[in-house]
Amino acid sequence: MTSENERQACEFQLLRYVPDPVRNEFVHMGVILRAAGPPVRSEVRFTRDWRRVRCLDPDADTALLEAMETDLRRRLQSEPEGRLMQLLEDSLSLGVQITAAKAYLAESLPAGIEELMRLYVDPPPREKLPRLSGRAAIQARMRAEFEHAGVWDLLRKRIAASDYTRPGDPLRIDAGYRPNGLIRMFHAVSLDPGIAAGVEMAKVLAFSAAGLHSGVARVEKAELELTAVIEPAAKLGATDDEPERLALYRFGVETMEEHRIRVLTTSDLGRVAETARRELRV
Repeated sequence: MTSENERQACEFQLLRYVPDPVRNEFVHMGVILRAAGPPVRSEVRFTRDWRRVRCLDPDADTALLEAMETDLRRRLQSEPEGRLMQLLEDSLSLGVQITAAKAYLAESLPAGIEELMRLYVDPPPREKLPRLSGRAAIQARMRAEFEHAGVWDLLRKRIAASDYTRPGDPLRIDAGYRPNGLIRMFHAVSLDPGIAAGVEMAKVLAFSAAGLHSGVARVEKAELELTAVIEPAAKLGATDDEPERLALYRFGVETMEEHRIRVLTTSDLGRVAETARRELRV
Protein backbone atom coordinates (compact mmCIF):
# COMPACT_ATOMS: atom_id res chain seq x y z
CA MET A 1 0.00 0.00 0.00
CA THR A 2 1.34 3.46 -0.91
CA SER A 3 2.35 5.52 2.15
CA GLU A 4 1.52 9.20 2.45
CA ASN A 5 5.22 10.06 1.99
CA GLU A 6 5.20 8.29 -1.38
CA ARG A 7 2.21 10.18 -2.70
CA GLN A 8 2.58 12.97 -5.24
CA ALA A 9 2.00 16.57 -4.24
CA CYS A 10 -0.80 17.84 -6.46
CA GLU A 11 -3.53 20.43 -6.60
CA PHE A 12 -7.04 20.08 -7.94
CA GLN A 13 -9.88 22.30 -9.07
CA LEU A 14 -13.53 21.42 -9.54
CA LEU A 15 -15.57 22.45 -12.56
CA ARG A 16 -19.16 23.45 -11.82
CA TYR A 17 -22.09 23.79 -14.17
CA VAL A 18 -23.97 26.98 -13.20
CA PRO A 19 -26.85 27.67 -15.61
CA ASP A 20 -28.10 30.72 -13.67
CA PRO A 21 -25.36 32.78 -11.96
CA VAL A 22 -27.98 34.79 -10.08
CA ARG A 23 -29.49 31.76 -8.37
CA ASN A 24 -26.01 30.21 -8.09
CA GLU A 25 -27.29 26.65 -8.18
CA PHE A 26 -24.68 24.26 -9.48
CA VAL A 27 -23.54 20.68 -9.88
CA HIS A 28 -19.96 19.51 -10.04
CA MET A 29 -19.23 18.22 -13.53
CA GLY A 30 -15.48 17.68 -13.69
CA VAL A 31 -12.03 17.79 -12.10
CA ILE A 32 -8.64 19.17 -13.10
CA LEU A 33 -5.70 17.55 -11.28
CA ARG A 34 -2.15 18.88 -11.66
CA ALA A 35 1.05 17.35 -10.33
CA ALA A 36 4.03 19.54 -9.50
CA GLY A 37 6.95 19.15 -11.89
CA PRO A 38 9.09 19.46 -13.63
CA PRO A 39 7.52 18.52 -15.88
CA VAL A 40 4.10 19.76 -14.85
CA ARG A 41 1.46 17.15 -15.68
CA SER A 42 -2.28 17.53 -15.79
CA GLU A 43 -5.36 15.32 -15.91
CA VAL A 44 -8.85 16.54 -16.74
CA ARG A 45 -12.03 14.50 -16.47
CA PHE A 46 -15.67 15.43 -16.97
CA THR A 47 -18.61 13.36 -15.86
CA ARG A 48 -19.82 10.58 -18.13
CA ASP A 49 -23.29 10.77 -16.61
CA TRP A 50 -25.03 14.05 -17.38
CA ARG A 51 -28.29 13.29 -15.57
CA ARG A 52 -27.46 15.60 -12.65
CA VAL A 53 -26.74 18.42 -15.08
CA ARG A 54 -29.99 17.77 -16.96
CA CYS A 55 -31.94 17.70 -13.70
CA LEU A 56 -30.64 21.20 -12.97
CA ASP A 57 -30.99 22.41 -16.56
CA PRO A 58 -33.04 20.30 -19.01
CA ASP A 59 -31.74 22.46 -21.88
CA ALA A 60 -28.05 21.94 -21.07
CA ASP A 61 -25.94 21.39 -24.18
CA THR A 62 -24.04 18.35 -22.94
CA ALA A 63 -22.47 17.69 -26.34
CA LEU A 64 -20.85 21.13 -26.17
CA LEU A 65 -19.64 20.39 -22.64
CA GLU A 66 -18.10 17.12 -23.84
CA ALA A 67 -16.33 18.97 -26.65
CA MET A 68 -15.04 21.43 -24.04
CA GLU A 69 -13.42 18.56 -22.14
CA THR A 70 -11.56 17.40 -25.23
CA ASP A 71 -10.36 20.92 -26.02
CA LEU A 72 -9.33 21.63 -22.44
CA ARG A 73 -7.36 18.36 -22.18
CA ARG A 74 -5.54 19.08 -25.43
CA ARG A 75 -4.64 22.61 -24.44
CA LEU A 76 -3.51 21.72 -20.93
CA GLN A 77 -1.17 19.14 -22.40
CA SER A 78 0.32 21.47 -24.98
CA GLU A 79 0.47 24.90 -23.33
CA PRO A 80 2.98 26.14 -20.75
CA GLU A 81 2.10 26.11 -17.05
CA GLY A 82 2.00 29.88 -16.68
CA ARG A 83 -0.98 30.19 -19.01
CA LEU A 84 -3.23 27.83 -17.05
CA MET A 85 -5.80 30.41 -15.93
CA GLN A 86 -5.92 32.02 -19.36
CA LEU A 87 -6.49 28.60 -20.93
CA LEU A 88 -9.31 27.91 -18.53
CA GLU A 89 -10.92 31.29 -19.19
CA ASP A 90 -10.65 30.72 -22.95
CA SER A 91 -12.05 27.19 -22.78
CA LEU A 92 -14.85 27.52 -20.25
CA SER A 93 -18.23 28.89 -21.17
CA LEU A 94 -20.25 31.28 -19.04
CA GLY A 95 -22.22 28.33 -17.75
CA VAL A 96 -19.13 26.72 -16.22
CA GLN A 97 -17.18 27.94 -13.20
CA ILE A 98 -13.93 26.71 -11.66
CA THR A 99 -13.13 26.54 -7.96
CA ALA A 100 -9.93 27.72 -6.29
CA ALA A 101 -7.05 25.24 -6.30
CA LYS A 102 -6.70 22.92 -3.31
CA ALA A 103 -3.74 20.77 -2.28
CA TYR A 104 -4.06 17.02 -2.72
CA LEU A 105 -1.76 14.02 -2.28
CA ALA A 106 -2.28 11.46 -5.04
CA GLU A 107 -1.04 7.93 -5.42
CA SER A 108 -0.79 8.74 -9.13
CA LEU A 109 -2.57 11.12 -11.48
CA PRO A 110 -4.94 8.45 -12.89
CA ALA A 111 -5.75 7.13 -9.40
CA GLY A 112 -6.14 10.66 -8.07
CA ILE A 113 -8.57 11.76 -10.77
CA GLU A 114 -10.67 8.63 -10.17
CA GLU A 115 -10.82 9.31 -6.43
CA LEU A 116 -11.71 12.98 -6.86
CA MET A 117 -14.41 12.16 -9.39
CA ARG A 118 -15.87 9.65 -6.96
CA LEU A 119 -15.74 12.11 -4.05
CA TYR A 120 -17.04 15.23 -5.76
CA VAL A 121 -18.65 14.50 -9.13
CA ASP A 122 -20.10 11.02 -9.54
CA PRO A 123 -23.51 10.48 -7.92
CA PRO A 124 -23.55 8.26 -4.81
CA PRO A 125 -24.59 4.65 -5.52
CA ARG A 126 -27.92 5.12 -3.75
CA GLU A 127 -28.81 8.37 -5.47
CA LYS A 128 -31.73 7.74 -7.78
CA LEU A 129 -31.61 9.60 -11.05
CA PRO A 130 -33.84 9.28 -14.11
CA ARG A 131 -32.57 6.75 -16.60
CA LEU A 132 -31.08 8.04 -19.79
CA SER A 133 -33.38 7.48 -22.72
CA GLY A 134 -33.78 8.36 -26.37
CA ARG A 135 -30.94 10.23 -28.06
CA ALA A 136 -29.14 10.85 -24.77
CA ALA A 137 -28.84 7.11 -24.11
CA ILE A 138 -27.56 6.42 -27.62
CA GLN A 139 -25.06 9.28 -27.40
CA ALA A 140 -23.77 7.97 -24.06
CA ARG A 141 -23.30 4.50 -25.53
CA MET A 142 -21.51 5.94 -28.57
CA ARG A 143 -19.10 7.86 -26.39
CA ALA A 144 -18.44 4.88 -24.13
CA GLU A 145 -17.57 2.61 -27.06
CA PHE A 146 -15.33 5.17 -28.77
CA GLU A 147 -13.59 5.92 -25.47
CA HIS A 148 -13.05 2.21 -24.86
CA ALA A 149 -11.36 2.04 -28.27
CA GLY A 150 -9.20 5.05 -27.36
CA VAL A 151 -10.39 7.27 -30.21
CA TRP A 152 -12.98 9.60 -28.66
CA ASP A 153 -10.61 12.56 -28.40
CA LEU A 154 -9.62 12.11 -32.06
CA LEU A 155 -13.15 12.49 -33.40
CA ARG A 156 -14.76 15.70 -34.56
CA LYS A 157 -17.77 16.54 -32.41
CA ARG A 158 -20.96 18.48 -33.15
CA ILE A 159 -20.16 18.83 -36.84
CA ALA A 160 -22.09 21.76 -38.27
CA ALA A 161 -24.20 20.66 -41.23
CA SER A 162 -24.14 24.29 -42.41
CA ASP A 163 -20.47 23.81 -43.32
CA TYR A 164 -21.70 21.54 -46.11
CA THR A 165 -25.29 22.52 -46.81
CA ARG A 166 -26.13 26.21 -46.46
CA PRO A 167 -25.94 28.96 -43.82
CA GLY A 168 -28.57 28.68 -41.14
CA ASP A 169 -28.85 24.89 -41.13
CA PRO A 170 -29.13 24.11 -37.39
CA LEU A 171 -28.30 20.41 -37.60
CA ARG A 172 -25.11 19.26 -35.91
CA ILE A 173 -23.87 15.73 -36.47
CA ASP A 174 -22.72 14.05 -33.26
CA ALA A 175 -19.29 12.80 -34.30
CA GLY A 176 -17.09 11.87 -37.22
CA TYR A 177 -13.59 11.30 -38.54
CA ARG A 178 -11.76 11.05 -41.84
CA PRO A 179 -9.86 7.90 -42.86
CA ASN A 180 -8.13 8.65 -46.17
CA GLY A 181 -10.61 9.75 -48.86
CA LEU A 182 -13.71 8.87 -46.84
CA ILE A 183 -15.48 10.84 -44.14
CA ARG A 184 -17.49 8.85 -41.62
CA MET A 185 -20.16 10.65 -39.61
CA PHE A 186 -22.31 9.21 -36.84
CA HIS A 187 -25.56 10.60 -35.47
CA ALA A 188 -27.77 9.26 -32.67
CA VAL A 189 -31.39 8.88 -33.79
CA SER A 190 -34.00 7.61 -31.36
CA LEU A 191 -36.96 5.80 -32.90
CA ASP A 192 -38.74 5.52 -29.56
CA PRO A 193 -42.39 6.42 -30.25
CA GLY A 194 -42.86 7.28 -26.58
CA ILE A 195 -40.43 10.21 -26.75
CA ALA A 196 -41.34 13.57 -28.24
CA ALA A 197 -39.89 13.99 -31.73
CA GLY A 198 -38.97 10.29 -31.77
CA VAL A 199 -39.19 9.34 -35.45
CA GLU A 200 -39.06 13.01 -36.44
CA MET A 201 -35.24 13.00 -36.15
CA ALA A 202 -35.09 10.27 -38.78
CA LYS A 203 -37.01 12.55 -41.15
CA VAL A 204 -34.75 15.52 -40.30
CA LEU A 205 -31.60 13.51 -41.00
CA ALA A 206 -33.06 12.08 -44.20
CA PHE A 207 -33.99 15.57 -45.38
CA SER A 208 -30.41 16.74 -44.76
CA ALA A 209 -28.63 13.72 -46.23
CA ALA A 210 -28.49 14.78 -49.88
CA GLY A 211 -27.08 18.20 -48.99
CA LEU A 212 -24.51 16.64 -46.68
CA HIS A 213 -23.35 14.14 -49.32
CA SER A 214 -22.97 16.76 -52.02
CA GLY A 215 -21.47 19.32 -49.62
CA VAL A 216 -18.81 16.93 -48.32
CA ALA A 217 -17.87 16.04 -51.89
CA ARG A 218 -17.60 19.74 -52.76
CA VAL A 219 -15.84 21.01 -49.64
CA GLU A 220 -13.74 18.05 -48.55
CA LYS A 221 -13.26 16.36 -51.93
CA ALA A 222 -14.25 13.15 -50.19
CA GLU A 223 -17.08 10.64 -50.05
CA LEU A 224 -19.42 10.75 -47.06
CA GLU A 225 -20.59 7.69 -45.16
CA LEU A 226 -23.41 8.94 -42.95
CA THR A 227 -24.50 6.52 -40.22
CA ALA A 228 -27.55 6.76 -37.99
CA VAL A 229 -27.24 4.88 -34.70
CA ILE A 230 -30.60 3.69 -33.36
CA GLU A 231 -31.95 1.44 -30.62
CA PRO A 232 -32.55 -2.26 -31.37
CA ALA A 233 -36.19 -2.84 -32.26
CA ALA A 234 -36.78 -5.26 -29.38
CA LYS A 235 -35.62 -2.68 -26.84
CA LEU A 236 -38.41 -0.36 -27.99
CA GLY A 237 -41.02 -3.10 -28.08
CA ALA A 238 -41.20 -2.81 -31.86
CA THR A 239 -42.32 -6.37 -32.48
CA ASP A 240 -45.12 -8.19 -34.25
CA ASP A 241 -47.04 -8.02 -30.98
CA GLU A 242 -46.94 -4.21 -31.17
CA PRO A 243 -47.74 -3.47 -34.85
CA GLU A 244 -48.00 0.31 -34.41
CA ARG A 245 -44.58 0.56 -32.78
CA LEU A 246 -43.11 -1.77 -35.39
CA ALA A 247 -44.58 0.30 -38.22
CA LEU A 248 -43.08 3.52 -36.82
CA TYR A 249 -39.73 1.84 -36.32
CA ARG A 250 -39.65 0.47 -39.86
CA PHE A 251 -40.74 3.83 -41.24
CA GLY A 252 -37.80 5.53 -39.54
CA VAL A 253 -35.28 2.96 -40.72
CA GLU A 254 -36.55 2.83 -44.30
CA THR A 255 -36.81 6.60 -44.58
CA MET A 256 -33.14 6.98 -43.68
CA GLU A 257 -31.93 4.12 -45.83
CA GLU A 258 -33.79 5.55 -48.84
CA HIS A 259 -31.63 8.68 -48.44
CA ARG A 260 -28.24 6.94 -48.40
CA ILE A 261 -27.96 6.76 -44.62
CA ARG A 262 -26.44 3.62 -43.16
CA VAL A 263 -28.50 2.48 -40.17
CA LEU A 264 -26.88 0.59 -37.29
CA THR A 265 -28.02 -0.16 -33.77
CA THR A 266 -26.21 0.41 -30.49
CA SER A 267 -25.31 -3.30 -30.58
CA ASP A 268 -23.03 -2.56 -33.55
CA LEU A 269 -21.06 0.22 -31.83
CA GLY A 270 -18.27 -2.01 -30.52
CA ARG A 271 -17.43 -3.05 -34.07
CA VAL A 272 -17.73 0.54 -35.31
CA ALA A 273 -15.35 1.79 -32.60
CA GLU A 274 -12.85 -0.96 -33.36
CA THR A 275 -12.90 0.02 -37.03
CA ALA A 276 -12.20 3.62 -36.01
CA ARG A 277 -9.29 2.46 -33.85
CA ARG A 278 -7.72 0.65 -36.79
CA GLU A 279 -8.33 3.44 -39.28
CA LEU A 280 -7.00 6.11 -36.93
CA ARG A 281 -4.02 3.88 -36.10
CA VAL A 282 -4.40 4.11 -32.35
